[in-house]
Amino acid sequence: MNDLRLPLLGAGAWAGALAGPFGVTGGMLGAVLLVVLGSVLAVAGGWAIHRRRATALALVVMVAGAAAVAGLHAARVSDNPVADLAERRAQVRVTATVTTDPKEVTGQHATYQLRRISVREIKGRGVVYRLRTPVVVLGQDGWADVPLGTTVSTTGRLGPSDSHEESALLIAGAPRVVAGPGVWWRASDSLRGSIRDAVAHRPPDQAALVPALVDGDDTGLSDELADDFRTTGLTHLLAVSGTNLTLVVGFMLIVARWAGVRGRGLYAVGVLGILGFIVLARTEPSVVRAAAMGAVGLLAMTHNGRQRALRGLGAAVTGLLLIDPGLATSVGFTLSVLATAGILIFGPPWRDAMRRWMPQWCAEAIAVPAAAQLACTPVVAAISGQVSLVAVLANLLVEPAVAPATVLGLLGGLLGLAWEPLGMVAGTTATWCVAWIIAVARFGAGLPTAQVGWGTGPLALGVLVAVCAGIAFVAPRILRHPVTGVAGCLVLLAVALVRLPTPAWPPPGWVLAMCDVGQGDALAVRTGAGSAVVVDAGPDPDLVDDCLDRLEIDHVPLAVVTHFHADHVSGIEGVFAGRQVGEVWTSRLQDPGEGVRLVTETARSAGVVPGPAPYGATATIGEVRLQVLWPMTDSETRGPGDGSTANDASVVLLVESHGLRLLLTGDIEPEGQERLADDLAGLDVDVLKVPHHGSRYQDLDWLRTLRPQVALTSVGADNDYGHPATATVRGLETGGTEVYRTDRDGSLAVVESGGEADVVTQ
Repeated sequence: MNDLRLPLLGAGAWAGALAGPFGVTGGMLGAVLLVVLGSVLAVAGGWAIHRRRATALALVVMVAGAAAVAGLHAARVSDNPVADLAERRAQVRVTATVTTDPKEVTGQHATYQLRRISVREIKGRGVVYRLRTPVVVLGQDGWADVPLGTTVSTTGRLGPSDSHEESALLIAGAPRVVAGPGVWWRASDSLRGSIRDAVAHRPPDQAALVPALVDGDDTGLSDELADDFRTTGLTHLLAVSGTNLTLVVGFMLIVARWAGVRGRGLYAVGVLGILGFIVLARTEPSVVRAAAMGAVGLLAMTHNGRQRALRGLGAAVTGLLLIDPGLATSVGFTLSVLATAGILIFGPPWRDAMRRWMPQWCAEAIAVPAAAQLACTPVVAAISGQVSLVAVLANLLVEPAVAPATVLGLLGGLLGLAWEPLGMVAGTTATWCVAWIIAVARFGAGLPTAQVGWGTGPLALGVLVAVCAGIAFVAPRILRHPVTGVAGCLVLLAVALVRLPTPAWPPPGWVLAMCDVGQGDALAVRTGAGSAVVVDAGPDPDLVDDCLDRLEIDHVPLAVVTHFHADHVSGIEGVFAGRQVGEVWTSRLQDPGEGVRLVTETARSAGVVPGPAPYGATATIGEVRLQVLWPMTDSETRGPGDGSTANDASVVLLVESHGLRLLLTGDIEPEGQERLADDLAGLDVDVLKVPHHGSRYQDLDWLRTLRPQVALTSVGADNDYGHPATATVRGLETGGTEVYRTDRDGSLAVVESGGEADVVTQ
């Protein structure tokens, strides 16, 4: 029988930490009342045993204490002189210690370095304050070269922070070093640099992945590979996790045993290993959380490991939340705890069931990733709107390579400090291991049903939780028999490898279709039976012709060319092939000339004279009402021939059909988006066609204010432009938008369902 008292207290601490920031008094009182009521009901139902009464009382105290700590923590961060100066947008001089590594972020007009600092002294409005509080810095490139742990002085303007974890946002000038980092930080930087040097001669993705496995340093990892890892459920390998610590400290313990260390000496090695790992991977909250979960993993490998690890998990959750209540809302913390709990609770029964008919090592290799993935699935779906169908298979395939890659990567760094060529030997061997991991990620992401869309509403997530609970309950019964166990594994494999049947194409009542034409745009807005407005024509006439044939379009009352780049107009002949086209609207900017000539000649051969889209005009065509929002009537008609100018002159349309509002943006650039944001303040849409194939250059603040339910990105598989950019996709998803893309989802169709936009993929 599992002793769940400490895990229960951990859950209570979590509840209290979530309630605390809403007010020390209100949050604490509400949490206490809920738990007291539950405790009274439990006692009335037979929980009269002394131990259980004591547990109930401890739970009440824990919820109340965690709520109080969280409330005080939030108050300490938000109610201090720095926060007050931030509200007044004060110009300040700051002395602070840098506490995080740089992260590059792209703003509307420039690229910035994002750092976190701990303020020690601040001068603003003529007053000097000495205190310690966290602040986020947005600075220029000079901030990228400041080592972690350095004390700096700088000036800048404060602004309010949108997080409970920092007192303010500082738009900073150049930093001036006051004091260098301590010896531990210098040692950490040397080892991290040596790990990177040991693999620098290898292919870029391999060279970037080894440091990510060892210490979470994913600098240089391509957006494309990061997306593949996300699709296949391997993202945990790119960040500091409990697995990293378990492997690194486990390796140290093995070496210590070989050296004759026993008993308490091994515990000392373990503690030193954990502390050293925290310094190596940085003392950020995510690293401390990973260290705690890794320590739980080490406990699981000891005598009576499962019981000790469950208690350790409860204690770790409680301790972490009391030290840093902000972890209660951290997605990484949630996934880490759920994965660890899943392995400890679901893993052993599944392993024991399969051990009846397969070797233990094989049963454990299957049970561990499956249990972790199942426990995390509802949270992942809530965040991404998707459920990965290949995550278990991918994690199973990469598991044999993770441990040697991590240990060899660390060894390469350590040996490289003594002699660089020796470090490169170990580093090269580590990259051979990660090459397999990369191959699995790319293969898995390319499978027909690597992931499926899933709703993020309460009902959809409730159903998913129920399904996961049912799987956890019945899995041991299915897996204990070889016939049903093998059948279950084959079903899982088939689901990953075979494309699931989709509804008939086009789906009944479709409103907008985005054709999969590779790296280019081609959209159809349904105006009636067999009729559609076509917006852009993609790079290939055959592809757009085939798409319109499948949509059963034989009449095009209006064709719109947003701009004249080849990936939008080279397929124009396919629009006219066998179809009656009424009008052709184009961008006012007649550039580049080759695209202009192709559109003009093709249209005129069918008796149609293209003309510029009339700014501000509203047209009703069948079931559709559309309005031209851009470019304006005073915009240029001749361009310099560069890509950005033509992109920014794209025709932008607001379309209304069947109660849905759709914004079709062409390739408009951030400058044009900023103008539209000023002109269209307060605009809400249901569907957004993401500008410029999801390029990183976006006015994300404006796109998020549109509050689209879904965003569609037309993009070619394995394109050379890095489209769509991870920052753009994540920026939209964090606002609650479901993002679809043609390179993975195929052609897309928007349908109206209960007043909302749904997307059907082909």
